[in-house]
Amino acid sequence: MSDGPVNGSAVAMSPEAAKAAMDILQIMRLLPHRFPFLLVDKVDGIHRPGGRNRVGVKIFATKNVTISEPYFQGHFPHRPVMPGVLQLEAMAQVAALACVKPEGPKMDVAIACVDKAKFRRPVLPGDRLDITAEITRDRGGMVIAYCEARVDGKVVCECELFAKMFSLVDTIEGAHEGARDAAQGAPR
Repeated sequence: MSDGPVNGSAVAMSPEAAKAAMDILQIMRLLPHRFPFLLVDKVDGIHRPGGRNRVGVKIFATKNVTISEPYFQGHFPHRPVMPGVLQLEAMAQVAALACVKPEGPKMDVAIACVDKAKFRRPVLPGDRLDITAEITRDRGGMVIAYCEARVDGKVVCECELFAKMFSLVDTIEGAHEGARDAAQGAPR
């Protein structure tokens, strides 16, 4: 498998990246999404260059698009097309997998901004989306990734995603505190 990274040159996935492949069960341990909103079927590999931050981390993943996807019933019945916002969501989920490490702290990743989104051709039932995300900037709590989706080697969608990183422990503890305060009638 090869893909054009941020600089546009073709780069083959290294054997080290392929060793970092994930099946759906491993993906589900890292992402909170579930059917019908889990839009990543497999991680083919992750290249982690090392260093203090996530810049240069590149992930290769797959989404198999089938006619049984619930959105095809209404988008569009006469010509089913995968909605562009769901293509962006699939790329965001892949980028989130590039941001977190299975052995690292539990993190939640949320889209903060989508920039330079381009849809080049429709994605249809039977297509396999080959998605790559490469971290281009890491500002601690904010990560920027260039994402690209291809079908049959041709780019169908690309964008730059800004993602906010949250400690899942802090988020859960904050939610518990808010619920406890609300139950006790404390003002927020």
